[in-house]
Amino acid sequence: MTTTADRAAPRRMPTQQRSRERVERMLLAARDIIAADGTDGLRMAQVAERAGVPIGSLYQFFPDKAAIIRMLAIRCNEESRACIRAGLEPVADEAGLLAAFGALIDEYYGLFRADPVISDIWSGMQADKLLREMEVEESRLNARLLADTIRRIRPGADPAAVEATAFLVMHLGEATMRLAIAVPPEEGDRLVATYRRMALEALADDRPITPSALTPSAPAPSGSRPAG
Repeated sequence: MTTTADRAAPRRMPTQQRSRERVERMLLAARDIIAADGTDGLRMAQVAERAGVPIGSLYQFFPDKAAIIRMLAIRCNEESRACIRAGLEPVADEAGLLAAFGALIDEYYGLFRADPVISDIWSGMQADKLLREMEVEESRLNARLLADTIRRIRPGADPAAVEATAFLVMHLGEATMRLAIAVPPEEGDRLVATYRRMALEALADDRPITPSALTPSAPAPSGSRPAG
């Protein structure tokens, strides 16, 4: 099945070592430019010049600057997923889950604050439909890692309900990070601390997760009075 990341990948995947090295130079050049001038300052001619490649070679792989930004986002997502997998794999009990997820939140936030390229790409996600789709898809992939961990330590939990909880926790985390890097640092710190508390409270709730727990209660009939 074709994923959003597949559609966002370069129009021509390099097969030879020389071509792969050329694409790496293009992406490194783009990162340097974004770090200095933001995505708004990214120009195809500037990328080609900085990478030391003909402009035609750049267009062979990337039709426009949006394609370059998407490829950088794919790389960022792959690195983040590997970090999440490594952080959750050792988890064997409830305490381990909370400690590991809390550490991932802190690591993520530090990474996004420190890397202006990630910050700029995330800030521009809402303007690119394909990047928005990729964000949701990435949330699902990361949620599977979290759901697998929850099911490992709570084998009796309902799988569908666990997946819904994990998906929401992961997607809200990504949205929180994006908001936190768009506001002043002190405010961002408070937002992340609030998300951290909410996420860990949700993950610490070891009551059986069932579909009925996710279904809202029906509203009381009009005119009815509370019992008592």
